[in-house]
Amino acid sequence: MHQFLKTFSKGVNYLNEQVGRAVSWLTGILVLLVCGDVIVRYVLSDSEAWVMELEWHLFSLIFLLGAGYALKHDRHVRVDLFYAHFSPKDKALVNLLGSLIFLIPWALLIIVVSFDYALISYRIGETSPDPGGLPARYLIKFSVTLGATLLLLQGIADLIDAAYKYFSKEPSETA
Repeated sequence: MHQFLKTFSKGVNYLNEQVGRAVSWLTGILVLLVCGDVIVRYVLSDSEAWVMELEWHLFSLIFLLGAGYALKHDRHVRVDLFYAHFSPKDKALVNLLGSLIFLIPWALLIIVVSFDYALISYRIGETSPDPGGLPARYLIKFSVTLGATLLLLQGIADLIDAAYKYFSKEPSETA
């Protein structure tokens, strides 16, 4: 079981690292798209609905699919008033409890609710309500489910790592 948990954690870390690196390229694409849209809008006084929708779709993908990567690299929002001064074992306990009480239950809730929401969108063939907007709106809705799943997996991997750190026999270092 010990080896399975370590392998699972390592695999999830690898998955989120690869997804995060791939998604990071969308940031550059988004910048170019926005710059092009601004030039077309203000110089040529023209704009297309699909371009504006593509901008928020790309931003959504960056945020949603990058959440697991941000958690993996400890770049998520945290109030570090006390945490920064905790010992490694105390930090592991906070991470363990935070994952169990907050992260995992909320990620599961988001997965269940967003999947049903996206499935309804798929079944009705939802498209943009704007003329000239993007088709297949369900794709961006399914990305909520995918992003929450990546976050859940990373939360479980971090929970495993925190448990090993907290319950290890090695003496705790001071911060």
